This record gives sequence, C-alpha cells and structure tokens, in this order.
Amino acid sequence: MSEHRIEKIESLIHQVLGEIIQREFTPPEGALVSLTQISASGNLQEARAYISVIPDRLGGAVVGNLQKNAWRFQEELNKKLKMRPVPKIIFAADRQAAQAQAVETIMEQLKK
Repeated sequence: MSEHRIEKIESLIHQVLGEIIQREFTPPEGALVSLTQISASGNLQEARAYISVIPDRLGGAVVGNLQKNAWRFQEELNKKLKMRPVPKIIFAADRQAAQAQAVETIMEQLKK
C-alpha cells in the first residue's frame, strides 16, 4: 500500500477521532487531553492513537480509560468513515511532551 495513501488515512482518522474524543470523552478534573498522532499499520488492520495528557501523572489513567472504552470510539469511527477496513484503534501514551518538559527543566537548571 502506498505511503501517501496511508498518510491520508492517518490524517482522516486523526481528524475524525479527535472530534469524537472531544465530544464523547470527559477527562479527569484539571487534565488537558489531546490526540497528537495516528500511526496506522501498513495493512490498515490497526492504528495507534497517541494521546498527550497534561499533567503527565494522569496520563496512565486517561489512556487506560480511553482503551477501556475503545469500542465506543471504534463504533463511532466506523459510522463516520466511508472506508473498509477501518483500522482497530489502540490508544497509547505520547511521552514527547513530558520528555520535552524534562529537557527544558534541565536546561533551566544549567542556566542557573
């Protein structure tokens, strides 16, 4: 399957799933949740949805809750997308924001 097609499908899933999560998911008090990236397999059987959570300490709970209710998001995604197969969504934590914050903290300490 061409890389260009997979990229277009990832972009479409990112847009639609982001809207579904925003509408259907209520994050814990004080948490900011965002869908950062979709990474689909070459055969489009599954796609990892990377979730960034601030503060980072709530990340595990939020991703676990999303994965536990993945069937709801999958069902809505299946209705919205006019394609077959629709990849199975697997939620995963995106640690890039936490890593960037750690690097920034170290840089600030080095300045002092």
